[in-house]
Amino acid sequence: MRILVHHTASANVTDYSQAAAYANARWIQDLHMDTNGWIDSGQHFTNSRGGFLMEGRHGSLAALRAGDRVVVGAHCPGQNTAAIGIENEGLYMDVEPPKSQWDSLVSFCVYTCEQYGIPPSSIQGHRDYRDTLCPGDKLYALLPRLRQEVAQVLS
Repeated sequence: MRILVHHTASANVTDYSQAAAYANARWIQDLHMDTNGWIDSGQHFTNSRGGFLMEGRHGSLAALRAGDRVVVGAHCPGQNTAAIGIENEGLYMDVEPPKSQWDSLVSFCVYTCEQYGIPPSSIQGHRDYRDTLCPGDKLYALLPRLRQEVAQVLS
């Protein structure tokens, strides 16, 4: 079991409100269902630029709270039953996530690691399993720091 970090490759909006977060999550769900023909959002969770966490794939939150199962996702072929997909709103090729989003990602990874018994060393990027730019060069470069910050909280 692992955590896979993604980005949405969408605009780095400056509206960090809860309403903007919900609108973005609905946009992702509509895209995945209407364009891709999937049953729901592909990722398990979405983390907004304002640090609001939302369930993506239906049932993911209940499964996380129980810590005993993973809802089959559609975020990375070959990893959809072995990894929790956390999608971060924005494009992180040239910029880093805002502090609110980063802090939320750290906290959520801590909780997810606790619930599933995932070691922080198993927090990886989408590109570790697929030929993709996701989660962006800047966010990908921050993954060692993410693993370290999560490990510090868990120790």
